[in-house]
Amino acid sequence: MKTRKTGQAGKSRSREEWVYGLNPVLEVLKSGREVKSVVISVTRQGRIPEIERETSRRGIRLQKADNLFFDSRFPKGHQGIAAAVAPREYADLDSLFSLPSLKGEKPLFLILDCLEDPRNFGAILRVADAAGIHGIVIQAYRSVSLSPEAVKASAGAAEHMPIAMVPNIKNAIREMKDNGLTVIGAEAGTDNSPWDLDLDMPLALVIGSEGRGLRKTVKEDCDILVSIPMRGMVNSLNASVATGVLIFEIMRQRRSNKQNF
Repeated sequence: MKTRKTGQAGKSRSREEWVYGLNPVLEVLKSGREVKSVVISVTRQGRIPEIERETSRRGIRLQKADNLFFDSRFPKGHQGIAAAVAPREYADLDSLFSLPSLKGEKPLFLILDCLEDPRNFGAILRVADAAGIHGIVIQAYRSVSLSPEAVKASAGAAEHMPIAMVPNIKNAIREMKDNGLTVIGAEAGTDNSPWDLDLDMPLALVIGSEGRGLRKTVKEDCDILVSIPMRGMVNSLNASVATGVLIFEIMRQRRSNKQNF
C-alpha cells in the first residue's frame, strides 16, 4: 500500500479526563493507558475483588467516595465507579494502513462523516471491535470525539480500537483510495443493496451523520453508494445499527468466500 504523511488533527484536550462505568474502567486498567486513580462508591458491591486486583496489579490508588461524588460529576449509569486517566492519543492515518497486513487480513476501515452523537459513536465502537475493524477515521471538527460519554457507551471497546482524527475526511477518503481501498458510502435511497454487491475486497465504509446522512461532497468521493432495504414505515436506521448491518454483511461474505475457496 502507498502511504504519505498526513497531518494529525486534534481537539484541545486536558491532561486528565474521566472514564466511568464498570466495563470502561476495567478495560482502561487492562489496556495499559495511564490511570491516575480509581474511585468507587461506598455503596458499590459487585466485582469489588476484580477492581481491587487490577488496581493493585498496576499500583494505582483506589479511593472510595459517596454517591454525591458520582451523581454530581457523571450522567446516570456511572455504576459507582470512575477512573481519572490521561487522555488517549489518536492514531496517525498512515499508521492505520499497516494494521491489516500485520493480521494477514483484507483491510476494512470505518469513516464517520460528521457523526455527532457520542452514544452512537460508542455503539459503533462496540460494533467495530466485535467485527475486527482495523481502524476508524473521524474529523476533528463538527464531529464526535473520544469523550467520556462515548467511552462509556462503548462498554470498553474504545480502549482497543485504533482511531485517527483528521482535519478533513474527504482527504482521508482519497488516501484510502490511493492505498487500494474501495470506498463505500451508506446512503438511503440508492439502487444498491449490500446483499447484491461483492463486498469481499479491501474496503472503507463511510457512515453519515444522524439525520443528514452523508454530505454531498463526501458522496461524490465514494466509489459506491449502498442502501439497506427497508420494508417498514420508517425509512432509516440509527447510525450504529446501520453500521452493524453493513459490517456484518461484509464479514459474512468474507467468511463464506474463504470457506468456498
